Amino acid sequence: MVFSGFNLLYSVSGFFVGMLVGFTGVGGGALMTPLLVLLFGIHPATAVGTDLLYASVTKTAGTVVHGLSDTVDWTITRRLALGSVPATALTLALLAYFSRGTGEGASGLITTVLGFALILTAIALVFRKRILDFFANRVGAFEPGQAKTLTIGLGAVLGVLVSLSSVGAGAIGVTVLLILYPRLPVARIVGSDIAHAVPLTLIAGIGHWFLGSIDWVLLVSLLVGSIPGITIGSYIGARIPDRVLRPILASTLAVVGGRLVF
Repeated sequence: MVFSGFNLLYSVSGFFVGMLVGFTGVGGGALMTPLLVLLFGIHPATAVGTDLLYASVTKTAGTVVHGLSDTVDWTITRRLALGSVPATALTLALLAYFSRGTGEGASGLITTVLGFALILTAIALVFRKRILDFFANRVGAFEPGQAKTLTIGLGAVLGVLVSLSSVGAGAIGVTVLLILYPRLPVARIVGSDIAHAVPLTLIAGIGHWFLGSIDWVLLVSLLVGSIPGITIGSYIGARIPDRVLRPILASTLAVVGGRLVF
């Protein structure tokens, strides 16, 4: 249903995804992109590209809040960007190459990576505590040089994943950062990850724009619904047990990811 250029179904979907993001703290890419592809039949490249710019807008607001609260470690953010920016540029160049002709090669690649990224996100959500405990008991604290190198490497991995699927910067990024910097407060880890996601999603989104995979009406329609949805979800999220929401979300992501891959 379309009204004055806006698709109201997209706005309603944006509202409910925004509420879920407010409840769980998981990035909207893990929810919105598969919804657009599987439910609305949006081309995978268009869904990913549009969702990247959508994420850059919402996470800019989050960065401002975290910055004012002094819960951003800019050193970690810079290290992540050192890996993610060149990896994003290389990934977009490869996408442009595979998009020549029919573009079926790029579409298949995006769909496959999206499926695996959703499954990895589900694993990170369900087993985060076990993963953190394992590394704390078996590996212990990393040396500063090791942490720096691995953080840059993490940025590179996230650059590839996010550019191809718009998924991964949230649950996967935060889980690995908690392993690398176990002494930092969780809020500071989350704030640093959100701050890094802004340039990452913006650069990747601009790249998809040049590739012609941005639907601007879709983007605005999603933001019309998601902004109030995120506001409401953030307000009442503390009143719903996290132990109830996260398994439900993780199960959904695993099923959707499996369908995309297999």
